[in-house]
Amino acid sequence: MNNIFITGIGTGVGKTVASACVAEALGAQYWKPVQAGFEDGTDTETVRSLTSPQVTVHEELYRLAMPASPHLAARAEGLVVQEDRILERARQLQQEGRPLVIEGAGGLMVPLNGNYFFLDLARALDARVIVVAQNYLGSINHSLLTAMALRSAGLNVTGWIFSGDHHTNEDDVVAWSRYPLITRIPKAPRLDKAFVALEAEAMRPKLLELLAR
Repeated sequence: MNNIFITGIGTGVGKTVASACVAEALGAQYWKPVQAGFEDGTDTETVRSLTSPQVTVHEELYRLAMPASPHLAARAEGLVVQEDRILERARQLQQEGRPLVIEGAGGLMVPLNGNYFFLDLARALDARVIVVAQNYLGSINHSLLTAMALRSAGLNVTGWIFSGDHHTNEDDVVAWSRYPLITRIPKAPRLDKAFVALEAEAMRPKLLELLAR
């Protein structure tokens, strides 16, 4: 259970709030290796503001200004995101002996550099994968394509977290993908530490059960 990789079916589906809730539920570490775009703040800052002191929040390895795919944001700064640096840092953080919740960017096929994708990173980390999904037109297709990519790559998928407004297609996605439901995180009337603590408490039993498999 050392590495837990949080991915999504796309951008803006609730990965950061889900990551905060998972980290809080497990009393874990949180780390987003690559942040692309920070004019409106970073995901690391958001998670730090939403979690209790039991969650250790680590700084990004790459902090890129352009809100774009990491390979494009890095290119704009004359950099190349190096997967070996990310994996080495992950190994260092694992030495703390606590679960490490790693948040990706966008979805599985977002490129980190010219030939390495977040799917490759999740596999190299030997991580348990949690997929965050949200209902919108086209979300069934994106959800099932994500599930297909995970199964094809042989990754160990813990299950789904759905966020936002409930839709009955969530049951279909769970059935068709054959990956279990961990929880659903509703739209927060007020997104704060109290909300995250409540959602973390609600998901903890099921999350621990699935991670133990």
